[in-house]
Amino acid sequence: MTDARRPAKKAPMREVLAEAAFQLFLERGFERTTVDDIVARAGVGRRSFFRYFPSKEDAVFPDHERCLADMTAFLAAADDMEPVDAVCDAARLVLRMYAANPEFSVQRYRLTREVPGLRTYELSVVRRYEQTLAGYLRERYGDAGDGALRAEVIAASVVAAHNNGLRSWLRSGGEGDAETAVDHAFGLVRRVWGGVAAGDVSPPSADGGAADGDVVVMVAAKNAPMWRVVQQIESVIGQD
Repeated sequence: MTDARRPAKKAPMREVLAEAAFQLFLERGFERTTVDDIVARAGVGRRSFFRYFPSKEDAVFPDHERCLADMTAFLAAADDMEPVDAVCDAARLVLRMYAANPEFSVQRYRLTREVPGLRTYELSVVRRYEQTLAGYLRERYGDAGDGALRAEVIAASVVAAHNNGLRSWLRSGGEGDAETAVDHAFGLVRRVWGGVAAGDVSPPSADGGAADGDVVVMVAAKNAPMWRVVQQIESVIGQD
């Protein structure tokens, strides 16, 4: 009886190229690494690279397209959920993508901080997530009243809360539970916007119900964390 062993399963070419690219970015720097360098390290031709990635920047973020697709599919099946809960849970898919590979995520975060072009690219990806969440909320809230505005504001709040918690975890070197800080931030978002049924476009009050017409205008620093902004709003609307 022979002991036949199956050959090791090869990693998908997309992963091979992304790994080769990232290794070179860390070794040589992003600007000094060319596509030719990447395909040479991966042992493939230039056509193979451009079949999977339109640019070097895309190779730094190889998993976002899949995550965007997962988010879209999740929201398409979330019609029975409370809208704010749905978009918070959808945003958590992004967090789990980062948390699945802490070492890579921390290295990518540091690289992105050093390369302005990557930071710009990352912001464009974040905007696509925000647009996906806002599109779902617009469908739930409709066009009546301030439904479209509410969708944009809530989507931006969820993304800001998510990114605040995620970046705290990344700055720590990926230590601890990545979801703790994000869950705390989402809790603040839910306290302000949660509990509003689809189609109800009246402004939320301090206790989550309809407001009596009061308007709160607040000015915050551009780089203020979202949880701090929400906390300040709550302190104002909670006053007699």
